[in-house]
Parts: sequence; C-alpha cells; structure tokens
Amino acid sequence: MSDSGGSTGRLRDEFGQLPMGDVRMALVALARESNDQDQLLRSLFLHRFNKGKGLVGHNFGNLLIVALTEIIGDEASAVEAASRLLEIHGKVLPVTTDQVHLVAEYDDGKVVKGEHRIDEPPKNRRGKRIINLRSEPQGKITNIAERAILSADLIVLGPGDLYSSLISILVIDGVSEAIRKSSGKFLYNVNLMTRMGQTDNFTLFDHVTEVAKYTGREPDFVSFNTAPIDGSLLGQYETEFQYPVKDDGKEITGEKIKLDLLSQKIGRQRNGDKIKRSLVRNDSEKFAQMILKILSR
Repeated sequence: MSDSGGSTGRLRDEFGQLPMGDVRMALVALARESNDQDQLLRSLFLHRFNKGKGLVGHNFGNLLIVALTEIIGDEASAVEAASRLLEIHGKVLPVTTDQVHLVAEYDDGKVVKGEHRIDEPPKNRRGKRIINLRSEPQGKITNIAERAILSADLIVLGPGDLYSSLISILVIDGVSEAIRKSSGKFLYNVNLMTRMGQTDNFTLFDHVTEVAKYTGREPDFVSFNTAPIDGSLLGQYETEFQYPVKDDGKEITGEKIKLDLLSQKIGRQRNGDKIKRSLVRNDSEKFAQMILKILSR
C-alpha cells in the first residue's frame, strides 16, 4: 500500500486515493478462470493503454477500482466489489488504509522517499545498502489483516522484491507484531535475482537476515530456487548489474527448502508500461505444491 510508481502513482497523486496496483494484481491472480468470459475479464483488468493523451501508461483495472471507490465511497469496499466481479478464490486485504510512503536510509547517509525512487534507483546508487526502511507516516495495520495473520496456518512472505514489496509491508505498525504472535508457521521465499541499489551482492543469508531484522522472528522455512537461469536472460540482467542470488552456505535458524522454483515462462513488458518488469519469475504451480507439502506436515 506504499506503491508510488507508474499508473498507480499517477492515480494516487491525481485522486488522493490509496494505491491499488498491487491489489489489482492480487485480485487477478485469484480470479476465476472457468470460461472465456472469465479470461476476458482478467485481460480487461490487466489491460494497459499504450496511446491516448492522459491514458497512455494507465491500467484499466486501476481505473476501474478508482471508479468503484468514487461510486461506493471507500477503497476497502471497492476492493470487495472488484473481488465479486472477478469471483476470486480467497481474499485480498489491504495491509493499511493509511496514506503511507516508503523512506529508505542508506549507509552513505542518503535518504530517499517514495517506493518508485527506491525501487528504480539511478546507477550511481549501485552498491549502496539500505540500513533502515520505514513508512511515513508509519501507518497502522487494518483489523482484518491483523486477524488474518494471527489465524493463519502458514504465513508466506514472497515472492517479491525484498525492500519495496516485502519489507514495505513489515514496517507498517502492527504487522511484525502479528507475525511474532501468530502460531502459524512462517515461510520466506528468497529472491531469484539481486536488485541494483537495493540488494547488491546479497546472498540467501543476507536476505533472511533482513527479514528477521524487520519481523523480529526467524522464518521457520526458507525456500530457494536451485534451477539454472537461461544465459541469455542473465546477460540482460547483467546490463542492470543484477545477478542470481547465491547460497553462501551460512547457517540460518529455519529449514532451507532448496528446489526448482523457476518458471519457464519469460516475463514480458506490456505496451505502455513505464516500470521495468522481471524477466525471470517463480513458477506459481511449483510454489503452490511446495506450500501444500509444508501444510501437510
């Protein structure tokens, strides 16, 4: 809920509403897929305009949720309405309904505000480490999100960029406390690739250490991809100073689950999208099967 880039950031600035880009993606991921109409509706929520003054770069799903918010009166109810439209399996819960922005403090003393600026830093930030991430204002966890964490059988953190997608949730007041209090097991999925200006030279151990630092709880399980990544894709990542995350062998408290989690589908950049998207991603089916095995123990 601290997203500030792309279509989401523009709508946030223009309408003063909460950012809904990540909410939309979660809704689409859980949407029903039983017939052609379902597929069309999912495509509609993902459609991004690549022309048109004022529309270029905007995502239709984001615009629809903004419209629902204006019609119904609040963002939480708009998310519920969109959930019904897509007939999702599960629930999508905003972690906070406060207007928050990410703030990163680096080891060289620089302070950067805004999720988008942290997520896509200039190349002169290569090798700089984030020593503290916070939100301004801090924001408070919603009651429904807190109950979901406290009652969970398994809390799954990831996949997602370490700071801008995952720790950005943990810095909201009440989230880490709920994770610590929950009797559910805690799984953290380590990133496939490092991110320039965020996790340069980070190993598996470094990722887990940062998660434990912000949650105050060591993950019970840490999943890590072992499948090799195509060399041509690695070459494209290397131009952005990004490399596969490695396991340096250091011991962690939780159980390491090392297996092939790599998707064979290559991510693509949609027309009109100004934000750089990942080419290599986790395979949702492999990830789901791993989760089911953990739950069956």
